[in-house]
Amino acid sequence: MWMPQQLPEIAPALKSAGLKLDPARLADLSGDPLGAVVSLGGCTASFVSPQGLVITNHHCAYGAIQLNSTPENNLMRDGFNAAATGDEISAGPNARIYALDSIQDVTAEVQAAIAAAPDALGRTAALDGIEKSLVARCEAEPGYRCRLYSFFGGNDYRLFRNLEIRDVRLVYAPAGGIGSFGGDVDNWMWPRHTGDFAFYRAYVGKDGRPAEYAEDNVPYTPRRFLRLADKPLREGDFVMVAGYPGRTSRYASADEFAETIEWRYPQIGRHYRALIDLVEAQGTTDPEIEVRYASAVRGWQNTLKNYEGQLQGFERIGALAHKQAEEAAVLDWLRARGADGEAALDAHARVGALDAEARSTRDRDLVMGLLDNSGLLSTAVRLYRLALEKEKPDAMREQGFQIRDLPVIEGGLRQMDRRYVPAMDRLLTRYALLQYVALPADQRIAALDKWLGGNDEAAVDRALDRLQRSELAGSDARLKWFAADRTAFDRSRDPAIQYAVAMTPSLLEIELAGKARAGDMLALRPVVLQAVADYRRSRGEAVYPDANSSLRITFGKVTPYTSLDGDRQPAFTRLEEIPAKATGVEPFDAPKAELDAIAAGRNGGLADRRLRSVPVNFLSDLDVTGGNSGSPVLDADGRLTGLLFDMTWEAVVSNWVFDPAMTRTISVDQRYIRWVMQEVEPAPRLLQEMGVAPRN
Repeated sequence: MWMPQQLPEIAPALKSAGLKLDPARLADLSGDPLGAVVSLGGCTASFVSPQGLVITNHHCAYGAIQLNSTPENNLMRDGFNAAATGDEISAGPNARIYALDSIQDVTAEVQAAIAAAPDALGRTAALDGIEKSLVARCEAEPGYRCRLYSFFGGNDYRLFRNLEIRDVRLVYAPAGGIGSFGGDVDNWMWPRHTGDFAFYRAYVGKDGRPAEYAEDNVPYTPRRFLRLADKPLREGDFVMVAGYPGRTSRYASADEFAETIEWRYPQIGRHYRALIDLVEAQGTTDPEIEVRYASAVRGWQNTLKNYEGQLQGFERIGALAHKQAEEAAVLDWLRARGADGEAALDAHARVGALDAEARSTRDRDLVMGLLDNSGLLSTAVRLYRLALEKEKPDAMREQGFQIRDLPVIEGGLRQMDRRYVPAMDRLLTRYALLQYVALPADQRIAALDKWLGGNDEAAVDRALDRLQRSELAGSDARLKWFAADRTAFDRSRDPAIQYAVAMTPSLLEIELAGKARAGDMLALRPVVLQAVADYRRSRGEAVYPDANSSLRITFGKVTPYTSLDGDRQPAFTRLEEIPAKATGVEPFDAPKAELDAIAAGRNGGLADRRLRSVPVNFLSDLDVTGGNSGSPVLDADGRLTGLLFDMTWEAVVSNWVFDPAMTRTISVDQRYIRWVMQEVEPAPRLLQEMGVAPRN
């Protein structure tokens, strides 16, 4: 996962792998093709027309699809196809498209601020202060959103400036039986036959600048947009992805890795399974719950299955032993360096002690995270915290509560109605509170014990009865409290607000302890990570930072693989394989129009000569992780040949331990996208806009 500034050093490898473009073009972040790649703030996407048309994954647009769905007009099931530009619908008040404008190296400035701090809390405050200063300076011109990224544990800092497009509209999404074909059953699996694609459009004000949603806004004109591939993609061909991978932990310590395997993943998985079961049980009899919690459930399912795959993969490849041996080798190398290795050895030991300290409250911290699934309680806490922060000058406020953050907070309050049902929220909150009262006494929080008035199921149910009287269940009331001051909160008799007022001092204490540990890590982590990087370079190994949601480039080839049972898996799936999997029942509910087109042999002129069919999905050996979803897969000429949307079950271990032999990514072929838009759910307007006329 190469950073853009590393591209010159990998230019020979890119050419050797088959890139036909001049690698220097990839160093121009505003040029073709990288200038077309954008972030959605959790997924990747790309412009594909001069009228601001954006392509991404169906599952990346799923929140917007769900937000606009009702039991009577279920876009998740039926899909959406705007007949004209005026029919395109808002993706929601918090939908964003971030188009990268520039990257600035600010390492010296940030490190100097941290080094001048007197202690751990001072270092955290110094980083916070310099980050706010840099971001404020970067955002001085309206319409931009800036973010400071840390690389290699704090040895490198870069400031990314993005154009922030705030009017995002849903243009096209195939029916769920195409966009989500296979659902959770096929998730992380191969072979796949999923049409995981959807289209947004970016809108701006009439002056061409980013603006809030307005009916008279106009489509944005991007500086660059991708063109669809004009050559068939084949096994062995060069492919490349530019995207925004979320998080990897390949430089984590062996102790961190062991804790993840032995506790964190199993515990989070257990809770997510319980939450999924709660929502699914209620959704069978209440279609409002099924629709409003669909996006949340899908997220839990995705994480749960990912963790299960990782745990199985770790055991299969002996990942913990490998990680421990790798760390031991680094420590031995440092010891052999004598005095030159002492600082890194000491830093490593102190990092281990800090990690152990954090683990001492992990059960409590996990349960408090579960309470974030409570619409009422988490909303009340955020609103009260906002009131407290508004008493401070903007530069002194906690990040997330500054003036720049208010539109996102307000948007969340407005759209809560589309993702909230009081009866379901009660059940989710009840689950979290029951987990809380089961904690050992030394893990509980006095303020929460007092608010509950007991430590058993009856006390939880009494607290939930009180919560039912909260006015925060209504949008107008939430917006009223959005503008309220601290005094109004402190005087309130609303039970959810009383919870927030009672709990916030304890939550701030927990936050302060976390900041102190973070401040120590700011001094220690760069030393440890520099030692690891030096060790790897001494062995001639590639050194790139862990993913952190910033722009990365990865390249490889269309590659089949041999599964664990010894079967050689083909690199492509074919159109004719869909009917064999279609059962007519979700998640294998391929639409009748699709099955009819396949049965009639209508390939739309998009069949591959060698496959003798329209390719649906394909495998490659690209190095990706969550956040890369929706990333454009580019061919050797820099044209859009597919959309990346998943990894194989065996590949998910690469978040921690990269396994090149088994790492495969799954993408939807652009020919299948065009076939669906031509033969199944016709969108000739969009095909023409992308410069590809329907074929016969």
